[in-house]
Amino acid sequence: VQLQASGGGLVQAGDSLRLSCAASGRSFSGMTVAWFRQAPGGERRFVAAINRSGGTPYEETVKGRFTISKDNRKNTVYLQINNLNPEDTAVYYCAAGSGVIISSQRRSSAYAYWGLGTQVTVSS
Repeated sequence: VQLQASGGGLVQAGDSLRLSCAASGRSFSGMTVAWFRQAPGGERRFVAAINRSGGTPYEETVKGRFTISKDNRKNTVYLQINNLNPEDTAVYYCAAGSGVIISSQRRSSAYAYWGLGTQVTVSS
């Protein structure tokens, strides 16, 4: 499966963005899809996921501002980000995997498929 992340950009603090992760080659059906982000000089960190059962775990610091959702008809997963702040500046990656168990869904190693990422830059 090939993943294409899009929707990033240069925005101001307080703005909102919706990132998209479109899949080609196979359906997201039965897969867990996640978003990770990597800030300049930092490690790639888990942001949110949507699993086969529709569960949506989030990284604690983004709860209430980030919302992950999936459109099965479009085979696309979205990440709505509200009230952006400069600490959200990062490259955002989407990832997908089959058979991802709940205890592993926050780990990058659980995902076999990765998109190239989309840059989000938030100015203060």
